[in-house]
Amino acid sequence: MKKPILYLSFTVLFVLLSFQSNAQGEQRPYKVACVGFYNLENLFDYWDDTLIHDEEYMPDGAKAWDSLKYASKLENMSRVVSEIGTSITPDGAAVLGVCEVENRGVLEDLVAMPKLKDRNYQIVHFDSPDRRGVDVGFLYQEKYFQLKHADKYPLIFTDDDGRKRFTRDQLVVTGDMDGEEISFIVCHWPSRWGGQKASEPRRIEAAKVSRRIIDSLQNLDPNAKIILMGDLNDDPVDVSMTEYVRAKGKKNKLKEGDLFNTMWKHYKKGNGTLAYRDAWNLFDQIVISQPFLSNDASSYILHQAYVFKRDYMLQKEGQYAGYPLRTHAGGKWMNGYSDHFPAFIILKKYAD
Repeated sequence: MKKPILYLSFTVLFVLLSFQSNAQGEQRPYKVACVGFYNLENLFDYWDDTLIHDEEYMPDGAKAWDSLKYASKLENMSRVVSEIGTSITPDGAAVLGVCEVENRGVLEDLVAMPKLKDRNYQIVHFDSPDRRGVDVGFLYQEKYFQLKHADKYPLIFTDDDGRKRFTRDQLVVTGDMDGEEISFIVCHWPSRWGGQKASEPRRIEAAKVSRRIIDSLQNLDPNAKIILMGDLNDDPVDVSMTEYVRAKGKKNKLKEGDLFNTMWKHYKKGNGTLAYRDAWNLFDQIVISQPFLSNDASSYILHQAYVFKRDYMLQKEGQYAGYPLRTHAGGKWMNGYSDHFPAFIILKKYAD
């Protein structure tokens, strides 16, 4: 199947892309691809896995999690995933990084849902050593992306008591997107449990792992196309991002090897992907290497970045009106979606 082509003189699915492709004002058609990330907020099945602590997500557990709630969760997640990016391309997300999934099985159930099955999403997943068993994953449509290699990189840190702690691995996926090699790093960095400052060293360690992966890819190819995405539990301006990942928000300030944070402007405008204590954070970020910033669209370059938010994904009333409508809140099943909004970017390249 052919990839969606945008003729930039037309409105395509409600989005008018109005820019010129050369100095003479000639407009050329573009291929587009959507790259997204979504925290699925505890996408757990409802049966016991003796290798992890999933007791609360069982019928007799704290969440009273059963087949009906699991089916509803899959339906809700599939609705959001099916709509990400479709205002620009009817194919939606060509690739999608995800986190807070229990295992490969829940991803298989997700992509088999009626709203998603026609896209034939393929799955990359490894089990992480996280105590609760939450992992990251990667979904891709083969019409856009052909997998070449995938691996996981662990994060192990030592607490003040001297004990080693294990958290989510970082997933690295490399493949061909329409004839060009792109590497994706999917992350779910340590949370802010215990407070932002107290927990910051753990995210700095996670950032160091991410940066080592980036360095290794850039050492192999200084012009490597790399996309880091995930729930980083830090904002674009936090030190883990600016100093350790070296992800910046101003293109003209980038030094060799620096990356560009596509969500920087959203954060500066007050847009977020999750809310906490009457403030918005933008933890769900997509960061790209500098070759995506080229003016030459003979290969994929960045067009625009978005936070995906729809009215049905919002809490409608009460103290948390306007927040993301969660699956659970205050111990109560809300039959919602996630406590995070997805983020996505649109890549473009000349169609001829």
